[in-house]
Amino acid sequence: PSGPWPWMILDVDLDTNDMTDRDSDVPDQSWPGYPRNQFRNWTTDQVKRSKMFEKCSTNQYSTICWMDVREPDGKFTKSDVGGKGDTTVVSTQDPDEFWEICDLQGPENIRVRSLFVDDLTQPVLRMLGTRYNIEPFFFTSSINWIPSRYQEAPRHREGDHITITLPFLRSQQKSQSSCPPSSPTDPEWGITTSRWLITLSHSPQMSLLDGRMFFIDLLAIHMVRDVKENTIISYHPESAGRRTSAKHLCRLIQLVGESVYWQKIFSQSKDPTFLFLAILWYALYAWDESLDLLYRHVIDLELQVLHLDNISLTHDLHVLEARLLYYQSLLHSFKISVTFIKTTPNPAMESHGVTNKERRDSFALMKKECNNLLSEIDRLERQRTMLSNRLKNAMDLVFAIVNTEDSRRMQRFSYLTMVFLPATFIASIFTMNVQEINNGKQTLGHYVIATVLLTVFTVYIVVMLQRQNWVHRRQATLLQRAVWPIHLLWIISLPLQDVWVRRYRRSPTVIDVTA
Repeated sequence: PSGPWPWMILDVDLDTNDMTDRDSDVPDQSWPGYPRNQFRNWTTDQVKRSKMFEKCSTNQYSTICWMDVREPDGKFTKSDVGGKGDTTVVSTQDPDEFWEICDLQGPENIRVRSLFVDDLTQPVLRMLGTRYNIEPFFFTSSINWIPSRYQEAPRHREGDHITITLPFLRSQQKSQSSCPPSSPTDPEWGITTSRWLITLSHSPQMSLLDGRMFFIDLLAIHMVRDVKENTIISYHPESAGRRTSAKHLCRLIQLVGESVYWQKIFSQSKDPTFLFLAILWYALYAWDESLDLLYRHVIDLELQVLHLDNISLTHDLHVLEARLLYYQSLLHSFKISVTFIKTTPNPAMESHGVTNKERRDSFALMKKECNNLLSEIDRLERQRTMLSNRLKNAMDLVFAIVNTEDSRRMQRFSYLTMVFLPATFIASIFTMNVQEINNGKQTLGHYVIATVLLTVFTVYIVVMLQRQNWVHRRQATLLQRAVWPIHLLWIISLPLQDVWVRRYRRSPTVIDVTA
């Protein structure tokens, strides 16, 4: 679903215990009571079905990387939260220290604070949800890899919450020592052969001939837009393998702040949503690089089809075509997410602290940047369509080659039938009960002579009527084709003439002088 999912069994009546749970007294308002301390509709059964805490139960440590965009120039700086630097490691044994950090009031000159979270633990999840009033839908969508985009709690001239969960394609150099972790969307191996295509098209990785591989990565971003405080939370549910880690994405976004292009944008507009948009560009660059490598891989497959004429290559072509169809849905989800950002303006920009000119300029700039990103996504989709068409052409070529070979085999069978057809015809004639034919004087020699003559005549007619074969060229006239036996004898005699000439030149010449 593209929006929040209630995590209920729709065809089963609601349990009476859950109804009592909903109508009970106000639960614990401290962070251990999340999500019911903020959202009372989340019953115990819903939390259990969403596996929100079950997925985090195996993590013992959670790493949070901090980054700030400061006022008034929009400069990107490392955070020094609580005087402990820009990276916080939270243990499940002592989580209260992180709650004290979250409860600290940030400096007033911060436009937006970014938190990049790795290996989310249950205490950290509850603290973030309580501190920033985050709907559990964000955590459930991220942990379960459900593509989603939605706005919640909009308040005119004050702010709102926006969430985007976006799977995207990435490529990386293949490593022999590590394997990517499985995701909730990855199919299980060891299934029946009837589902082999689904498994291969949605498998977590695909290796190329040059040592690189493709896999599905995830951007899970929740943003709190407010007049007083803006916060971005980027959650990385599975970063232990090849997928993007919190530290890596934090460094990339810091490099964005050093770009002259983005510096001008952040200096022209106070809207913190531009940082959200900058993070989406990371997914676009990953798509661009992956499709470029995929283009080279398709070219290699085409060359193999042209040179090998191997029908087994259709298996690889079909699997890759299935992957491209899956990538089409991912690109469509990417496009809808950018459109969602474009059509969901920041309510805080309507506050009295923003002038009308600043508001108009910011909206125009946001529309322009979103259109730039949408145009790039359209380019990627056209490139994906081109790759899909090339694969279809390659598959058509393989089947055309196979059909041609089958036609040649059938032609050989036809020629073989043509050889035996005159003999069968003569035999049927000799068995006719006609006085002129079966008068008791016909012998086996007569049958052999008649069969050979009719066979030779049939072969002569068939070769003469062919417009092109190994005896005469395509441009040969009917008269030239009619004398094809003479031309065939000439072709056969040419090698013999060369042999005779070479033997004659090597033989010694004897001259009789006494004659």
